[in-house]
Amino acid sequence: MKVMQLLNISKTFGIGLDKRTLFSGVTVTFEQGKTYALQGASGCGKSTFLHMLAGLDSPTTGAIIVDGKNVSDYVATKRAQSIVLVTQTPFFIKELSVIENVALAALLIDHTKAYAKELSEWYLEMVGLIEMKEWNIGKLSGGQKQRAALARALVVKPHFLCADEVTGSLDETTGQHIIDLLLYLQKHEKMGVIISSHNPVVAAQMDLVFTIKDGILVPNYQSSNLEGIYDRSHAEKKHYKKDIASR
Repeated sequence: MKVMQLLNISKTFGIGLDKRTLFSGVTVTFEQGKTYALQGASGCGKSTFLHMLAGLDSPTTGAIIVDGKNVSDYVATKRAQSIVLVTQTPFFIKELSVIENVALAALLIDHTKAYAKELSEWYLEMVGLIEMKEWNIGKLSGGQKQRAALARALVVKPHFLCADEVTGSLDETTGQHIIDLLLYLQKHEKMGVIISSHNPVVAAQMDLVFTIKDGILVPNYQSSNLEGIYDRSHAEKKHYKKDIASR
């Protein structure tokens, strides 16, 4: 099982009197096969933190190590297979269909067209978009695009999936189905899941919750301490794919 180690991470913006420190001396380890939530006030740095994990932004000092190697040293395709980020406002190629946008991620890591199509259809079904696979991506609603972005991230089968407010634009029921899917993949494919969320119900279903406060990560609690309050067993129910497809 792979681990992601953050070693004495700091992140600053600006210079002189305008200098702002977002993170200072953060050292933490994330393990593949476990789930984590990030909470904190707006502007505390949750999005920046996830972008650094995915190698899309760089810490000012410190290092992020995955499988013994600095994330900044990974080539793009290798990094994409290790860590993937689903952003709040995902980017798509507007001329392509839903399935073409999703399959492109698999093609970029050298999967065959046939296998990329198979994976794309599987994960589009999992997120409830299989009936819309041939639609132009621009026809999807904001919440549907968020689910398409999740499917695109999953086709590369990353070791770690980072998601920035992945349920933020979804209704409560659909959002819970997406969390069920992530918990299912965490258990059965040993994927590490790191999400940011303002929703305490979503956060409490993760193994460990951190609050970002004053530039550091403060561990809050493990969801196992809340056993009995949130039932995670429904992630195992086979009918949830059918339920989400109706949303």
